[in-house]
Amino acid sequence: MGHISLNQITKSFGDVQVIPPLDLEINEGEFVVFVGPSGCGKSTLLRLIAGLEDTTSGNIRIDDRDATELPPSKRGLAMVFQSYALYPHMSVRKNIAFPMRMAGLDQAAQDAKIDAAAKALNLTDYLDRKPGQLSGGQRQRVAIGRAIVREPSAFLFDEPLSNLDAALRVGMRLEIMELHKKLNTTMIYVTHDQVEAMTMADKIVVLQVGVIEQVGSPLDLYHAPRNTFVAGFIGSPKMNLITGPEAQKHGATTIGIRPEHMQVSKTEGTWKGRVGVAEHLGSDTFIHVHDTGLADMMTVRITGDIPARHGDTIYLTPALDQLHRFDAAGLRIA
Repeated sequence: MGHISLNQITKSFGDVQVIPPLDLEINEGEFVVFVGPSGCGKSTLLRLIAGLEDTTSGNIRIDDRDATELPPSKRGLAMVFQSYALYPHMSVRKNIAFPMRMAGLDQAAQDAKIDAAAKALNLTDYLDRKPGQLSGGQRQRVAIGRAIVREPSAFLFDEPLSNLDAALRVGMRLEIMELHKKLNTTMIYVTHDQVEAMTMADKIVVLQVGVIEQVGSPLDLYHAPRNTFVAGFIGSPKMNLITGPEAQKHGATTIGIRPEHMQVSKTEGTWKGRVGVAEHLGSDTFIHVHDTGLADMMTVRITGDIPARHGDTIYLTPALDQLHRFDAAGLRIA
C-alpha cells in the first residue's frame, strides 16, 4: 500500500501553466521530499495528489487505482498542514478522534487507535488537555496523530515544521523520521529547506517552476547534481559555482566546488582572495572569501578555528578530483 504514480500530470490556472507535463513514481514505504524555492510548484503538486486541486490533464494512480477524479476523502491519504488545524475547544483526545467519529467507528476501536497513536507520539499524558495548553511541537504531534488513526496509504506533509523554532524543528524532524520507521508507510513531505530534505528523505524531488530538475537519494543529488540549479540548491553552504576562463581551463562553461573540498593557506594556493565574514560553529568554520576574481563570494569550510582574520589575504586550493563540470546549458558533464 502507498504506491503513487503521476503520469503526464499538468496544472494550469487560467492560461498560466504552473505544472508542465510531469511523471513521477513514489514507491511503497518511501519517504519522498519535494524541495525547491518558493513558487516552484511543490505544494501545488502535493495538493494535486491529495485531491485538493483538480488536475488539468494527466493521470494519478494510488495503489494501482485511478484516483484522478476521486475526492480527497476517497483517496486513502492523510494530510498534515503547516497550520495545525486543531479544534481549540476540543481536548487532544477528541481532536485525534474526530476523523474516526466522522467515519462512524465504534468507541472501543476509537480508544484503541487513540492510545496507540498517543503512545507513538509521546502524547499519552496530554490527551485531556486543550490545544492552547500545548507547545507548538506538541500541537503538530496532535495533528500527526489525527492523521495516523485514519491508517492512510500515505501521509502528505505540507511544510509542517515551518511554524516551529529551530530547536523544535530539529526535534520534530527526528520524530517524524522515527515515526516513518515505525509505521513503514509512504510519506510525501514538502519543504523549502534543503537541510530538511537531505536529512529526512529516502528520495528527493527537486522542483523549479513546476519542472522536476532531478530525482534521487540525498547523496546522489549531493555528489552528482544533474545541473547547476541542483548544484547550487542542494548543500549547505551551497556549492561554489565559477564561470569564465577558470572553468574553460577545465573544459566546462561552469565548474563547481563544494566548501569542504578546498584547502586553506595564508601563504600559497590556486586562488587568492580576502577573508570576509567567518561563521564559527564549533567543530566547523565557514569562511566567506571575496576578491577572488572568480565569483562574487566563495565559501570554504574548515575544521576548527579560522587561521586568518577579517581582511587578511587567503589562498584556496580546490581538490581537482572533486570539481563538478557543467556545459553551456548548465547540464552536468560526465
